[in-house]
Amino acid sequence: MDILRTIAYQPGNNNNKMCEHSHNKSSETRRAKLEDSSHAAQEMSRIISDSTTGKCYCRGKVLGKGGFAKCYEFTDLGSGKVYAVKIIPHTRVSKPHQREKIDREIELHRALHHKHIVQFYHHFEDKDNIYILLEYCSRRSLAHILKARKVLTEPEVRYYLRQVVSGLKYLHDQEILHRDLKLGNFFINEVMDLKIGDFGLAAKLEPVENRRRTICGTPNYLSPEVLNKQGHGCESDVWALGCVMYTMLLGRPPFETTNLKETYRCIREARYSMPSTLSPQAKHLISTMLAKTPEERPRLDDILRHDFFSQGFTPDRLSASCCHMAPDLQHTSPAKSFFKKAAAALFGGKKDRAKYFETLSKYVFPNNSPGADASFSTVTRPGYGCSLPFAPPAGRQATSGTSRKACSPQQGRGLEDSTMGSVADTVTRVLRGCLENMPEANDIPKEGLNCSFQWVTKWVDYSNKYGFGYQLSDHTVGVLFNNGTHMSLLSDKKSVHYYAELGQCMVFSTCEAPEQFVSQVTILKYFAHYMEENLMDGGDLPNVTDVSKPRLYLLQWLKSDRALMMLFNDGTFQVNFYHDHTKIIVCSQGEEYLLTYINEERVSTAVRLSELLRRGSSPDLRSRMEYALNMLLQK
Repeated sequence: MDILRTIAYQPGNNNNKMCEHSHNKSSETRRAKLEDSSHAAQEMSRIISDSTTGKCYCRGKVLGKGGFAKCYEFTDLGSGKVYAVKIIPHTRVSKPHQREKIDREIELHRALHHKHIVQFYHHFEDKDNIYILLEYCSRRSLAHILKARKVLTEPEVRYYLRQVVSGLKYLHDQEILHRDLKLGNFFINEVMDLKIGDFGLAAKLEPVENRRRTICGTPNYLSPEVLNKQGHGCESDVWALGCVMYTMLLGRPPFETTNLKETYRCIREARYSMPSTLSPQAKHLISTMLAKTPEERPRLDDILRHDFFSQGFTPDRLSASCCHMAPDLQHTSPAKSFFKKAAAALFGGKKDRAKYFETLSKYVFPNNSPGADASFSTVTRPGYGCSLPFAPPAGRQATSGTSRKACSPQQGRGLEDSTMGSVADTVTRVLRGCLENMPEANDIPKEGLNCSFQWVTKWVDYSNKYGFGYQLSDHTVGVLFNNGTHMSLLSDKKSVHYYAELGQCMVFSTCEAPEQFVSQVTILKYFAHYMEENLMDGGDLPNVTDVSKPRLYLLQWLKSDRALMMLFNDGTFQVNFYHDHTKIIVCSQGEEYLLTYINEERVSTAVRLSELLRRGSSPDLRSRMEYALNMLLQK
């Protein structure tokens, strides 16, 4: 299905779809135009019968048209179900290679089943036409929406892109390339779900040496390697996705010019303008997807982990009014609504408290409310923590590269400043000594160590209201509250450890919490549920716990525009880097210090600091260690 293939953002033909061998205006093309006009002149019957099933359909309005076909609204006269039906006249596919192309499209599309792929239902023929019955999308396409709206907001772009990536990942997992991703091929249904459609140019993924070198697609969305006749790969679809994101945010494709030759030159050079109106995160994601070299473009999973998604609000659902006007997203976040109720419970009267706990039972205690939808997928950094909807973005309040966020001055600075200082000083001394004496090397030493230690697998920043939450590798969940107290929910989800001062731990069960701690326990449980439902683990380290070691709890944390630092009571020190999701964990193992590095692939390497002192480390690890030390010095 191809609705509005030739939406033009400026006068000209740059946005028209090109099929293979379409550069030459052959006699075949001219003949096809004559046949099309002849076909349009005929009055097609309004009632269409399928002789194979006996069903009858009423043909409705035209939804769109493309190179070979027109798309109509069809209604099943028996069931009343509405379809989008692609009608291809036999006269347009009279040559064997033309008919083979249609048969390939049908065979490929009918095997696809995914929430964000236009559903293929059935196909049949009569003496005049081929009919392909597809899922009907009443809101038409993103091209129509953009034509009405001119530009979309970043939350909307995140909403749509998440769905495109989901559908595209399914295609790539099936080893299928779409090869014509553009706004006109993203269809929107009644409830504003996005569906990828039009598989006329889709093809099976082939090894590089076997790829067809033909140029096909839509000119403004072609990648450099396709123009250079190196063939389509998954990276070519990612390039088109970058063009789509740019177009949604700015209302025009990145490489659009007044003539095709100049457009192709810009594409080959990956030359385009990046207006200052875009957020830094949007600029960075676009630039990575539009990298000139295919290998430098992100994988689909990496796109969803990017700061553009993790540091901004994504609505769970868009209103149909977004088809013609910008959305009001101020009150659409379930998490924001939840925490407003939490604030009412903590500081309001009995009515507020009762209403809050009624809401809480739906989200935090799903077993008590069968069928309740416990979805809080508003803003997440999958596998790497998140900042909740109206928390200040990372780095925005930073003055000297970092911003202290553990708590506000009037509320205290943690469990005990002197102890926090001594732990930080020890880690600082160890890191500095290693960096000052470590020789240069190209690789990280491989030791194959089998060690047991705890590290942070997930985190949630809600410090502008309550505090900082995290989950350890043994599934213990902790929150360092803004008043300097700390509370942990153990992996059994029943036991709570409460620390008001260092060395003073109060232990109680969740169902027998002292009255003064009920509100904090409730918020702790919410954080636990939120991270469990919305965040993935951030590495491949095994979950090994040494029960003889003391319980871990957070003393201090710090965020900069590049990384998050966490310091724990036993001297464990962890730094998470946002952009590539690498991590450094330093902890003591007996009389030794151990450094664990988790790389971009989420693969971990553990090495003793004494071994780093002797053999050195890679430049990548050294630079991260230096940055981590600087964060410690900023504490």
